[in-house]
Amino acid sequence: MEIAYIPSPSRGVIHLGPIPLRGYAFCIIIGVFVAVWLGNKRWLARGGRAGTIADIAVWAVPFGLVGGRLYHVITDYELYFSEGRDWVDAFKVWEGGLGIWGAIALGAVGAWIACRRRGIPLPAYADAVAPGIALAQAIGRWGNWFNQELYGKATDLPWALHITSSADGRVPGYYHPTFLYESLWCVGVALLVIWADRRLTLGHGRAFALYVAAYCVGRFWIEYLRVDDAHHILGLRLNNWTALIVFLLAVTYLVIVGKKKPGREEVVEPGASEDEAEEKAEEKAETEAEKPEADKAEAEDGNEAESAGKKS
Repeated sequence: MEIAYIPSPSRGVIHLGPIPLRGYAFCIIIGVFVAVWLGNKRWLARGGRAGTIADIAVWAVPFGLVGGRLYHVITDYELYFSEGRDWVDAFKVWEGGLGIWGAIALGAVGAWIACRRRGIPLPAYADAVAPGIALAQAIGRWGNWFNQELYGKATDLPWALHITSSADGRVPGYYHPTFLYESLWCVGVALLVIWADRRLTLGHGRAFALYVAAYCVGRFWIEYLRVDDAHHILGLRLNNWTALIVFLLAVTYLVIVGKKKPGREEVVEPGASEDEAEEKAEEKAETEAEKPEADKAEAEDGNEAESAGKKS
């Protein structure tokens, strides 16, 4: 009797004529749009200008993609530079392989450059986009489902992932869907950050630090389930050590900044409050300008009604 399971896509790419449409790429793109959309809403609520999040993302996203790919290629160099491998494959991002650690690190560099050009504090920007990044990761993980990669140990649970591909050393069978575990965990992280940010009024990078710490907790146990080849140090996978170190750094940041700079930034974008004041002044002027016209029209209507009454 066959157990219940999550089926894998028969293929991860559809060809529209000569153009390949890859599920992995679509998941990354959709995730970026969600992150920018949510980040923009949060930025406006903090007193920033509309469009600023997207403008900075133009720098952060390309840097993040390069950083994510570099981390993957460096930590799994044997997939591209060992005997029988083609080093050109290291540039084929669409086939999968983005390390979140490198993506966040180099993406932060891109965001810092853009923020510096506009006079915006990077921690404030990071706080605004933190839950959006978590949701982007949740969506992006489904790209691994399309590629039938990064699954966990064999299992007979009813939500087991059915791997059908035998390419690159895969063994068809039923495995823990670690892509799904991480996707759901990231949704939970996003909700946690949004809740804590409202409840505790997090600022100065603390919402971002909470996102990092919470993500690392989930990544540690999810990484432990995975069975793909990885470098090990003292019995733990490299990404387990990375998650542990980054978690400690994030918690340290939370504690230190929480004591030194409690609360939230009063100004997140120079000039945004003045723009808002000008807009309100213009709206008020327009309303007042429309009042005499409305009063005049009302008076004319009253005179016409009075004249009609006299005639009758």
